Amino acid sequence: MQIVTSVAALREVIRQWRQAGHSVGFVPTMGNLHAGHIKLVSTAKQQTDKVVVSIFVNPTQFGPNEDFASYPRTEQQDQEKLIANGADLLFLPAVTEMYPQATQTGISVSGLSALHCGASRPGHFDGVALVVCKLLNMVQPDLLLLGEKDFQQLTLIRQMVADLNIPVAVQGVATVREDDGLAMSSRNGYLNDQQRQHAPKLYQALIAARDEILAGHVDYPAVAERQRQNLQQAGFAVDYFSICRSKDLLPASTCDANLLILAAAKLGTTRLIDNLYFSKINN
Repeated sequence: MQIVTSVAALREVIRQWRQAGHSVGFVPTMGNLHAGHIKLVSTAKQQTDKVVVSIFVNPTQFGPNEDFASYPRTEQQDQEKLIANGADLLFLPAVTEMYPQATQTGISVSGLSALHCGASRPGHFDGVALVVCKLLNMVQPDLLLLGEKDFQQLTLIRQMVADLNIPVAVQGVATVREDDGLAMSSRNGYLNDQQRQHAPKLYQALIAARDEILAGHVDYPAVAERQRQNLQQAGFAVDYFSICRSKDLLPASTCDANLLILAAAKLGTTRLIDNLYFSKINN
């Protein structure tokens, strides 16, 4: 696996691959890699000739009271995992390489950026859109792979790519879970032992809400409220628990067939997110 830290070096490797006729897959990460990230890499390897992984903890998507400074950084272990799983190139830029001067251009996907996570993390998705757009311009891949755990982020990037005519296919990859159902996340390491035991209840609440809807409960706000209360009783501070239509993440109505339940909640200081997609068709 090659490791490059500059945009110039990255582009030179990609240029050589393109000359050889290779297709390129790209997996952007913030490091502290787990099995979910590795699934993205393995999926990219199945569909493209060469796989680029970036590790960059992006400061523009963290709020002033969020965990940028303490976000887990495990560079050596990450490199070992990527080598073992066949990544071809690791792009490991410094903040000064990604933002060499004060950025005066912003990207905001209106509407989507203000929903759900965006409501409690103002500016977060603007930072995500900016860094992903920059990385796509640097790597210029054929295929971008993103995890479905952050479904709002995936939806927003798909919209940005469509709106800006960026020539890349965007593919979501299913959430990888622990044996007890907890969605894998770099932030799970913040949980203490007691919190870790309670954390799977977030996914269990999503399943319970889905099962209520499939059983014929059509008052979606009431379904969501029951699960919010259950989570609060289990020790979560619930940010949101939303039953949405999957196409645009707006509130679902009873005539919508394809639904997505989105949730975010804190255990202690650790913010967890999860979601569950399902269809009412043929149920």
